[in-house]
Amino acid sequence: MTTTAGHSEDDKALIGEYALGLLDAAEHRTVEKRLAAEPTLRAELALWRLRLSSMDSAFEEVTAPAAVMPALEKRLFGSQTSKAPSLWESLAFWRALATGGLAVAVIAVGLNISRPAPLGPEEFAAQFVAALEEEGSDVKFIALYDQSTGSVRLTALSGSAVPEKDFELWYIAGADAPVSMGVVPVNARSQIELSPEAKAKIEAGTVLAITLEPKGGSPSGAPTGPLVAKGAATVI
Repeated sequence: MTTTAGHSEDDKALIGEYALGLLDAAEHRTVEKRLAAEPTLRAELALWRLRLSSMDSAFEEVTAPAAVMPALEKRLFGSQTSKAPSLWESLAFWRALATGGLAVAVIAVGLNISRPAPLGPEEFAAQFVAALEEEGSDVKFIALYDQSTGSVRLTALSGSAVPEKDFELWYIAGADAPVSMGVVPVNARSQIELSPEAKAKIEAGTVLAITLEPKGGSPSGAPTGPLVAKGAATVI
């Protein structure tokens, strides 16, 4: 399926992951080549940067000591002689930040993008991001939701699989009971296509949560295991 802009819905989500720094080095290079050749992808990236730039006003700019960047690059990339991806384009960077506060890491993306003129509300469909984590749990995800495509893309930042168990994703709209969105892997990216009912329910403030359930997911249709990660959807 293609959008009216001429690129596929999967490509829109891919550019969102690129803008958020969720691609590995090989995927990042592939997208960069496509961006150079495909104007519609560059336009989609510009929209993402506009959305992310709205977060700038929440933080004051602080200049880091000169030694910080070389030390971080050495720790994350070792002594590679070839040019490494920037920290904002590195999944390793996100995983390192996850240990120090994932929600802050998600919001901090906006600090790396210059602020252009704002778009009117009619110029783009809603996009949401949620940082999923829970105190005492090492399971951390970033969830990216595109309202126009009705799909949620999850990137696992940390956590380990549990034998004979599955992680299950839920959405919670207001005071409604949790609704399952299916089981998800804890060591890879995944994509979930939402039902029309789920698509209508997910908006700013909707909570996404992950529980640890028996193999194959909850047998009752409601959460039965411990909560290992949660976060509210935020418009970007």
